[in-house]
Amino acid sequence: MAMKTNGNGTVKYDASAIQVLEGLEAVRRRPGMYVGGTDVRALHHLVYEVVDNSIDEALAGVCNHIRVVIEEDRTVSVTDNGRGIPVGIHPEKGVSALQLVLTTLHAGGKFGNGAYKVSGGLHGVGVSAVNALSEWMEVTVKSDDGLIYRQRYERGIPVTDVEAIGMGDMKDTGTTVKFLYDDTLFKDVDYSFDTLAQRFREMAFVTRGVTIDLIDRRTQALPRRMTFYFEGGILSFVKYLNRMRKPLHEPVYVERETEGVVVEVALQYADYFTDTVMTFANTINTIDGGTHLTGFRSALTRTINDVGRKLSVLKDSDPNLTGDDVREGLTAIISVKVPDPQFESQTKVKLMNPEVRFAVEAAVGDAVAEFFETDSRAARRIVDKGLTASKARAAARQARDLVIRKSVLESLTLPGKLADCSSRDPSNSELFIVEGDSAGGSAKQGRDRHFQAILPLRGKILNTERAGLHKILSNKEVQAIISALGCGVGDQFDLTKLRYNRVIIMTDADVDGAHITTLLLTFFFRYMQALIDEGHLYIAQPPLYLIKSAKDARYAYTEAELQGVLKELDGRKVSLQRYKGLGEMNPQQLWDTTMDPGQRTLVQVTIEDAAEADNVFSMLMGSEVPPRRKFIQSHAREVQNLDI
Repeated sequence: MAMKTNGNGTVKYDASAIQVLEGLEAVRRRPGMYVGGTDVRALHHLVYEVVDNSIDEALAGVCNHIRVVIEEDRTVSVTDNGRGIPVGIHPEKGVSALQLVLTTLHAGGKFGNGAYKVSGGLHGVGVSAVNALSEWMEVTVKSDDGLIYRQRYERGIPVTDVEAIGMGDMKDTGTTVKFLYDDTLFKDVDYSFDTLAQRFREMAFVTRGVTIDLIDRRTQALPRRMTFYFEGGILSFVKYLNRMRKPLHEPVYVERETEGVVVEVALQYADYFTDTVMTFANTINTIDGGTHLTGFRSALTRTINDVGRKLSVLKDSDPNLTGDDVREGLTAIISVKVPDPQFESQTKVKLMNPEVRFAVEAAVGDAVAEFFETDSRAARRIVDKGLTASKARAAARQARDLVIRKSVLESLTLPGKLADCSSRDPSNSELFIVEGDSAGGSAKQGRDRHFQAILPLRGKILNTERAGLHKILSNKEVQAIISALGCGVGDQFDLTKLRYNRVIIMTDADVDGAHITTLLLTFFFRYMQALIDEGHLYIAQPPLYLIKSAKDARYAYTEAELQGVLKELDGRKVSLQRYKGLGEMNPQQLWDTTMDPGQRTLVQVTIEDAAEADNVFSMLMGSEVPPRRKFIQSHAREVQNLDI
């Protein structure tokens, strides 16, 4: 149908302009509304939506085993031993309930009060959205009538009827959902075993009694496999997260049900400067928190202040500890089961139920108070830690204010001061954080002054994993970074004030360069994490080799590239230069290989999973030596042949 236009050529807006999207067409037209987009995170979200349905069966007490398999052709199958999706004819719609669930938005067994007491899939959108975004999907159901049923769909449309394909066992029920994502929508993406493993580990922690198998059969001689089962639930989760740290006491655990809301919380303090608090609602990781997090924080802050006064650790003249003070060094898991969860969006990142706050607040307040009564030594340690954090925070505030008050050039006291770009448009500007004066000089000469700024650092910055914020802010290199970026630090970080759209770490391709990169990443992760979350942090990839043959000059960025170039130039006389540092390249070479947007390679820094990233930084940069030694020993063989 041709569009109607006005006389001036614009599209006419009348009744004919109103479109009605039938079936699952809306999902394919706007995937961002249902799974968050078509990037790699959304791809993994497809798997999560299917597994969430199996977890809901586990929450109902009718499933204890879930099996996820990634095949060589990137199809994914999710099998559970739950009750099986019903296959009978729906009394109102006149089609199989299986087909109804797989092809209709807002259809499912979670809207009434019968099939599921609690569940994560409250919208009835998840598996039907996955079906719509898949090239094909097959669902196999082992029904309690002793038969096995199957139906196939292509891009959300059923291409077969629900067919009985064989006999089963009435006691052996369950569902298998097998699908291949539509690569016309999800382009240049693939599943990450580690990302899926981390998500399923979390699910197993917060769903006691369920076993989750993850099997990856892609291009490996033997399948990669991990199995998750944790008898201790979230108590085991806290111990797992603190395995790289020195705990101050045994974990505190509480489980309580209030008016249908089940609250489960485990917490433990460690000799550490940051906190790790994770929240779950009906096993869904609510990464933006919500009312359960609000209730937890309120109860913890109030109770610790009350105990501090009671033990006279906090004097009458002392102000109350703030929430930030009492959370320093805290690891906590908050898991709630809610009959009617209200999430902020379909991606379920924030819980909104007001009644959950009061249920969590009461449970945590009572549990922490009781723990302090039975272990006064631990109580004193925790209050003392909060008091120390309060004093350090005050010192950090003064140092931070000093840094912010100074102009960029005033605060940079390094010999190679910030060479800013002429553009004042942050969206088109980028900052290179460069190792050393020599490389900084080459970078300043080779850059495009219109949009590229250079900040040379002298040596290695402070290890921010082992220092308090007040000490960190007194470090000149850290001050330089904070001032150059212009968006503050820590709890006062404001991404809207970022002066550069891309912040690029550019260090030598050697051990020292890798160490400096790690130190910078630690600082950004701990005190400017939004910079990473919003995709502003990158790592430059300078070449390792320059290969010259006659008038031809080629660069190799990896050992494999070097071997490829040498093979291509076989028989010719070549000279080979191994770059040990950026300073060995002249400005033109540095521009051509590492800084020119048209030719360079940048690696964007991302955080697939915050909890695992937290553990890695704790292990590699923290004060506990045994975990780091074990890691180095276990990976030593992998780096023996590296040319660094």
